[in-house]
Amino acid sequence: MPYALREALSAFRRSPLLAFLSVIAIAFSLFVIGLFGLTTWNIGRAIDKVEEKVEIVAYLDDATTPAQLELAQAEGRALPGVLELRYVSKTEALANAMADMQEFKDVFADLDNNPLPASLEIRMQPGSRTPDAVRRVAERIKAYPFVEDVRYGRDWLERIYLIRRLAGGAATLIGVAFALVAAIIIATAVRIAVFARREEISIMRLVGATDGFVQRPFLLEGLMTGVMGGLLAALLTWGAYRVLSATMFRIEFLPGQWIVLVVAVGTVFGFLSSMVAVRRHLEEV
Repeated sequence: MPYALREALSAFRRSPLLAFLSVIAIAFSLFVIGLFGLTTWNIGRAIDKVEEKVEIVAYLDDATTPAQLELAQAEGRALPGVLELRYVSKTEALANAMADMQEFKDVFADLDNNPLPASLEIRMQPGSRTPDAVRRVAERIKAYPFVEDVRYGRDWLERIYLIRRLAGGAATLIGVAFALVAAIIIATAVRIAVFARREEISIMRLVGATDGFVQRPFLLEGLMTGVMGGLLAALLTWGAYRVLSATMFRIEFLPGQWIVLVVAVGTVFGFLSSMVAVRRHLEEV
């Protein structure tokens, strides 16, 4: 076994409490970020589900001819950002109204004529549900002379988009703040570990050990500490997800790549913190 790896492993045996505290510091720092990520992810998913309901409804004149209808459907489906365009006849519109408003079922049944117009219902693709994209499609559809009115809930859509932008900005700022706090905690924990072995480092320097030779065991130790801290943080995040889902409300867990990122961040933090702490100490010796 290489000397650096052997020394890194022996450090855990020599100072198990200090190693444990270093792992815990990394784990809980990343756990806070994991909880924030869990919250951010589920807020984003909730907004996505609301945005999936974004729909443009174009009400048609009763005198619309089949040729006009076919032209509008063909051109509408070809518009940028359109996912689906569906024709709703007057009969289907009345059936839908009766199903949605059961309390007025008798009123609808007593009607001599169907007062509801036929319509075109347009759903937008993900990424094209912004107010500007929806408005462009709505204006293009409204330009047909046989389209009486177009509705898409402009005010509601603008509020949803504003919430998404605010949530994204807040997530970025708070995420960076948590990451900085985590980095400070991790660097402090690793520096304590290096300081506890300052005499060993001084002796190694006295017998002619190079800086690289001195640093390697500490770098490997920091790397392993970061990996263990990242894995523990992922496990704690999973536990928090299970508790929240079981006791409060159903949420989604983070994507697999986010969990890999948590472990990778812990590994990088452990390695870089060790490198900075050891270099600072070597400069002082």
